Amino acid sequence: VPGSMELVTGDIRAQATQVFKNLAAVAKASGGDLNNAVKINISLTSMDDFAAVNEVMSSFLEPPFPARACVQVAGLPKGVAIEVEAILSV
Repeated sequence: VPGSMELVTGDIRAQATQVFKNLAAVAKASGGDLNNAVKINISLTSMDDFAAVNEVMSSFLEPPFPARACVQVAGLPKGVAIEVEAILSV
């Protein structure tokens, strides 16, 4: 959670929602929004979470969705299940 540096606890939906909220805040601070994303990279510790993350992501973006990559990784910092990087064109 921004400002507190505390991690969101809960399932992948809770973690993904916070990640996309954080990305939306960064996009807004740069003068845009997540619909300015041209590329999104998603790292998951389990590909079983792919569908849930897609649902969360689609609640933050409007079609057409940006190009994206999703990979499974062995682990992420602080034991989180998801990490997302977005490239915006503002």
